[in-house]
Amino acid sequence: MEEIDMYLDEARESMNKSIQHLSGELVKIRAGKATPGMLEGLMVEYYGNPTPINQVASITTPEARTLMVKPWEKNIIPEIERAIINSDLGLNPQNDGEQVIINIPQLTEERRLVLVKQAKSEGEQGKVSIRNIRKETNDNLKKLQKDGAAEDDIKRAEDKVQALTDDFTKKVDELLEKKEKEIMTV
Repeated sequence: MEEIDMYLDEARESMNKSIQHLSGELVKIRAGKATPGMLEGLMVEYYGNPTPINQVASITTPEARTLMVKPWEKNIIPEIERAIINSDLGLNPQNDGEQVIINIPQLTEERRLVLVKQAKSEGEQGKVSIRNIRKETNDNLKKLQKDGAAEDDIKRAEDKVQALTDDFTKKVDELLEKKEKEIMTV
């Protein structure tokens, strides 16, 4: 019984990580509003080393459609600009000698639909991850049954795993619905 509970806890924890990962990926998909999270994961050359942008500068949103990147050292402004231009974010940075200013353009309907498609793709990856966790957990439960665990206990555990899968799949759908609404709101 202890092993069954351990497998169920592992499954819940792994599914939670899948949801957290999905949330992080959805934050990166811009919805017309500026958020510091849009630049998350962006690497800047800093003394010859690729360094996350949030470790070399502060990122703020003074207005709904403006990002301001204020580096701690002015000499890396060109590196920050280069990293933003070379990213796939489609942003056009400008600097005023003190900081990098990024105006977030209004999204076209076509671009919004592309972003929704991208969000749905991320959501599908999240669901696949959750289903893989279900499969792995069920495989572990079947091994326990072969090792002598009671069939009824295994069946109950499999039902719990399915309930977890359903709950987390529903959470993915809720995150996607929220993100789609955010993207499509003009």
